[in-house]
Amino acid sequence: MAAFHLLLRPLPSSSSMAALAVFLCVLSCFLPELAFAKTRHYTFNIRYQNVTKLRHTVRVLTVNHQLPGPPLVAREGDRVLIKVINHVAENVTIHWHGVRQLQTGWADGPAYVTQCPIQTGQSYTYNFTLNGQRGTLLWHAHISWLRATIHGPIIILPRRNESYPFENPHKEVAIILGEWFNVNPESVIQQALQTGGGPNVSDAYTINGHPGPLYNSSSKDTFKLKVKAGNTYLLRLINAALNDELFFSIANHSLTVVDVDASYIKPFQTDVVLLSPGQTSNVLLKTNPNFPINSTFLMAARPYFTGQGTFDNSTTVGILHYGPGHSPLPTPITTLIPNLPAINDTNFVTNFSRKLRSLATAKFPVNVPQTVDKQFFFTVGLGTAPCPKNATCQGPNGTKFAASVNNISFALPSTAILEAYFSRRANGVYRTDFPVKPVFPFNYTGTPPNNTLVSNSTSLVVLPFNASVEVVLQGTSILGAESHPLHLHGFNFYIVGEGFGNFDPNKDPANFNLVDPVERNTAGVPAGGWIAFRFFADNPGVWFMHCHLDVHTSWGLRMAWIVLDGPKPNQKLPPPPADLPKC
Repeated sequence: MAAFHLLLRPLPSSSSMAALAVFLCVLSCFLPELAFAKTRHYTFNIRYQNVTKLRHTVRVLTVNHQLPGPPLVAREGDRVLIKVINHVAENVTIHWHGVRQLQTGWADGPAYVTQCPIQTGQSYTYNFTLNGQRGTLLWHAHISWLRATIHGPIIILPRRNESYPFENPHKEVAIILGEWFNVNPESVIQQALQTGGGPNVSDAYTINGHPGPLYNSSSKDTFKLKVKAGNTYLLRLINAALNDELFFSIANHSLTVVDVDASYIKPFQTDVVLLSPGQTSNVLLKTNPNFPINSTFLMAARPYFTGQGTFDNSTTVGILHYGPGHSPLPTPITTLIPNLPAINDTNFVTNFSRKLRSLATAKFPVNVPQTVDKQFFFTVGLGTAPCPKNATCQGPNGTKFAASVNNISFALPSTAILEAYFSRRANGVYRTDFPVKPVFPFNYTGTPPNNTLVSNSTSLVVLPFNASVEVVLQGTSILGAESHPLHLHGFNFYIVGEGFGNFDPNKDPANFNLVDPVERNTAGVPAGGWIAFRFFADNPGVWFMHCHLDVHTSWGLRMAWIVLDGPKPNQKLPPPPADLPKC
C-alpha cells in the first residue's frame, strides 16, 4: 500500500522520477500482483421496477433496472469500489457473498451486523480487495428478503497472464438460479412473522430471471443458451434462490465440476449438480461434436427438500441450442426434461458432496488447521416461540415458528454490532456469552424433547486472532430433520467431516480429512446429520454465520463471531469509512 501512496505524492525532481521508476520496476518483479492489479468502479442504483411474469406484474426492487442484477467482474488482486445509491423507501444493504473481506469488514454488508442500512436518498461505497480468490461468487441484498430480486454474479478472473488449472473454455456463461413470487416477497415474510406460521412458497423458479415454458404463459420467457458442437463452455452456476436447494442438469450432457465457492477442486464428472442457496460452482460443459445444427436440449432445475413443511415443487427449464439459428421449444417438452434426482434423494446429495475435494496443488495448496485451539459444538434446527398475549398464531400447537443455534434465536440489535465493538460500546447491543456447546444436551436426531421453545439474545463468540477453530454443526429432529446450508461471512472453511445421526467426538474425528478437504463459504448440514469444519480466525472484525434458507434466518438461525485484532498493523480492523451509514 505504501507504494501506491508514494505515487500520489508530488515528485520534486527528475532524479526522483528516475529513482521511482527503478523502484517500481523492481517492485513489479517481486510483486506482480501489484503491477497488474486494477481499481474497478461500479455504481449500483437501487430502484423500483414493475416486472411481469406468470401473468402477474409485481413492483420489485432492482439494481440498475436489471433482474438478475449486473455482473461485478474483476481479477484476483483487484480493488473494487461499488457506490450503492438507495432511491427507494426501503432500507438496503449489499453483501458480497464469499468475498474474504480481509481487513475490510465494514464492507461485508449484513444489516445491523457490520453496518446500519443505507436509508432512502443515501449512498455508501463498498471498498474491498479480492485477495486470494478466483472463480464465481454472488452479491445480494442482506436485509429481510430483499435479495429475492437484488442479486447478481461476482466473476473473479485469474490474475493477468495466469490461466485456469483446467481446459481453457471457448466461452463463459453465468447461470443464476432464482425464485419468483407473484406478490412482493417482503409481504410474504412479514405476514409469516406476524402470524407465526410458515411463509407462502414461491410461484416459480427461474434461470437467469426466466421461469421457462413449464409455467403458465411463460413459453416466451425462457432462457436460451446457443452453443457450437465440439466446444467447451464454462458455466458459472449460482443459486440465488431464497429458500430452496436446487438440482441442476442438462439433458444428454455431462458436466465437469472444477470449482465450488471460488475454490478449485479436483475435477469430476456428473450429470447433476446440487447447489444450496448462496453456493456457486464452475462447471465445464463439453458440447457433442456429433450433434447436428439446430439440436435442442433442455436444462432444468428443481428443489431438493427434506423438511416437513410446504415448498415450491416445480421445475424451471431453459434451452441449450446447437447453432446460430432459431431455437424452438422441443416437443413434447415434458418428455425431454433431464433426469433429476428425487425431491428428497439424500443418497445422491451425500455422494455428490463426498466427491468434492480441494485441488491441493503446490500453486493452490490446502491450509486446513492440523491442530485446533478452539472447539465448538453447535446444534442447528427449528423450534418454537410463545404466541403473544391475545393473539392467534399459526405455528406448531398455536406457537410461532422459530429457529436457533444452540437453542438461541439470534436477535438483531437496532444498531450495527461492528460499530459497537469498534467503539467499545457493547453494553445494551450484544453480549459475549454464546455457549460453546448445547446447555441442555439431548438425543439430537432421535425423538425430540417435549419443550421446543428457544431463547432469544444477541450473544456472540469471541476468538483470538489467528486461532485455529473447529466447528461441528449438528442438525436436530425438532419439527422435522432437514438440511441447513450454513454460510460463514469473512472466511472460507474446510469441511473435514460429515455424517448422519449424532456426532461422536470419540470416534468421528478419526475419519476427518485433513489432506484435501473441500474449501467453501456455505455448506449444507445434512438432514439428520452433522458436518465439521475448520478455519483460521485470521480476519479481525465481526462476522455473521447463518442458515442461507432465508426463512430460517428470519426465524433466528443465525449468530456472530468477534475475531480480535492481531499484534501487527495488517492484523487490525481499521476505523470505519467516513460514509458508513448511520442508524
